[in-house]
Amino acid sequence: MGELSTKKLSTKEKLLPILTNKNVDIKKEMLAGLTTFLTMAYIIAVNPNILSATGMPAGALVTATCLAAAIACIMMGLFANLPFALASGMGLNAYFAYSVVLGMGISWEVALTAVFIEGIIFILLSLFKVREAVVNAIPKNMKLAVTGGIGLFIAFIGLVNSGLVVADEATMVALGEFTPAVIITIIGLVIITVLNKKGVRGAILWGILVSSLIGWGYALINTEAAAALGIYLPSGIFKFEGIGEIAGKIDLAHAFHPDNIKMFITVVFTFLFVDFFDTVGTLVGVCSKAKMLDKDGNVPNAGRALLVDAIGTTAGACLGVSTVTTYVESATGVAEGGRTGYTSITVGVLFLIAMFFSPIIVAIPACATAPALIYVGYLMLEAVKEIEFENITEGLPAFLTIAAMPLTYSIGDGLTLGIISYVVINLIYNLIFAKKKEDKTKVSWVMYLLLVVFVLKIAFL
Repeated sequence: MGELSTKKLSTKEKLLPILTNKNVDIKKEMLAGLTTFLTMAYIIAVNPNILSATGMPAGALVTATCLAAAIACIMMGLFANLPFALASGMGLNAYFAYSVVLGMGISWEVALTAVFIEGIIFILLSLFKVREAVVNAIPKNMKLAVTGGIGLFIAFIGLVNSGLVVADEATMVALGEFTPAVIITIIGLVIITVLNKKGVRGAILWGILVSSLIGWGYALINTEAAAALGIYLPSGIFKFEGIGEIAGKIDLAHAFHPDNIKMFITVVFTFLFVDFFDTVGTLVGVCSKAKMLDKDGNVPNAGRALLVDAIGTTAGACLGVSTVTTYVESATGVAEGGRTGYTSITVGVLFLIAMFFSPIIVAIPACATAPALIYVGYLMLEAVKEIEFENITEGLPAFLTIAAMPLTYSIGDGLTLGIISYVVINLIYNLIFAKKKEDKTKVSWVMYLLLVVFVLKIAFL
């Protein structure tokens, strides 16, 4: 972060921690924000595409997605002073559309109500510092493992988005064909690597921009072949649509009707669980990579960050979009030097601008952002070397966390398996094999509580 003043904080600085930053390189923070925005801008196109399957109008969803993200990002910058960006979460939007609305036959208005209630519960949990306690209770080795696991996870996303890794019925995944999209990804990755080695500022951003231009050039030459690979020319420059058709559609009466209450509670708690631990994992992992953890290994302003995340979800539901969560792509901005809330404010402002320039933003191809994700995955894996692998009761749970995140395609599920194994292994060792008090691993009561929660989640959700 920027250099902090040692004087007593004023009331204004306590309310807005971003004002405590001194000697901040604003240009670097803005560049970091731009980089983060470009790597997550896909949500502007993907979220409406997924949620519109429920019958919600796609045009209104584009605007609502941008607006919800902008509000949450700007709040994160002002009130938490952290370089984390937020928007409607991938996975959660698919659960909203395909499992809840289409699968259970619930209206999208009631599904939005479930997201709204989830947000209210999160606000209460954040105000009573329950979520902060969970973040701070995770042991150091597990925090490092979360960083490495997220690194592999986002690198895997990049490899899949590029087409370099594809699904395979026999082996689950396999090497894809070297299509133009894959070649563009490789070119972008080489550009980022070489420019970074040379010390050029904004290497990730240059990789995204050059890859996008190459992709658009290919689309110009061979439109049909490019379209088959998900590469399209921008359909225009300016476009804006209102959100009146989806905003303020919370339906509490139907949701809490005796005939619907049981299913509604199940939906709320599924949203709650996935969002809770995805956010916890992202905060811990990205902060660890950025060396922003304090002397006790805790995330700075974690309580405020989690509260902003909760408010973002509640506001997003009122605007008409699914759960808003902290994005792992924030790591790309951190890799470019973003350390303060100015980075997330920059992302928020860009989302506001994108509401009017969405045709250009949504045309940035996945193969152009894939190099950034792969490269940042490499950077985050560096944390693994600090894990105490020689201590198997610490190292094995850390390994399971790292391996499970990409293989389950979920930060939350990886954290679940890691914490369950950590608590069970250390509990058995402490009770049966540790002869001396100093040989026992200290496990927080919060970790034991998480074990119970995770087991119940596996059993009933």
